[in-house]
Amino acid sequence: MNGSAVAAPAAQDSASESAQPTIGVLALQGDVREHVAALERCGARPVLVRRVEELAAVEGLVLPGGESTAISKLLEVFDLLEPLRARLRDGLPAFGSCAGMILLADEVLDTRPDAKHLSGIDMTVRRNAFGRQVDSFETDLDFAGLDDGPVRAVFIRAPWVERVGDGVEVLARVPSGPAAGKIVAVRQRNILATSFHPEVTGDLRVHRLFVDLVRAA
Repeated sequence: MNGSAVAAPAAQDSASESAQPTIGVLALQGDVREHVAALERCGARPVLVRRVEELAAVEGLVLPGGESTAISKLLEVFDLLEPLRARLRDGLPAFGSCAGMILLADEVLDTRPDAKHLSGIDMTVRRNAFGRQVDSFETDLDFAGLDDGPVRAVFIRAPWVERVGDGVEVLARVPSGPAAGKIVAVRQRNILATSFHPEVTGDLRVHRLFVDLVRAA
């Protein structure tokens, strides 16, 4: 994908919604294609964001999973760090999965001292909290506000949330096991973040929730 826009398919899963918001996917590193495909199926118009002018044109932004410290460095290389912080302060709807959650946190534990983050959500996140790549796992989560049963969640070198501020809504926690009770999905105003990767399972409910947040903004 070398253009800045991705054409929407002829048929969309959310055809009942007429509005087609333009939603950027930060395309510096990580699982960009999967988010683009999910947004298309939810009736949005995905746009790849690598430049400031592309960021300025979107109504919402997805920060994909990948490697959070690498993405933070690339934000500086592409001169996107401060413009993105400014747009978040101005109310840009955003959704971060895994590394994207880390980038959206006010405070990050167990990260590199030179790593940057965006401070979009009043929370403290622990990077790689669930362990290394070999510790990746899947589980079913009860996700507040989503109907039709549990969400299948895929965790890959994932963070978890250790603290949330008063204005942050907790949407999901790990149900059982050594990490039982750990927070893995949150929302503050129109910013959404998950520790897991909803873009890889084919379940569109989390993406639909975000697209609806963008439409309502």
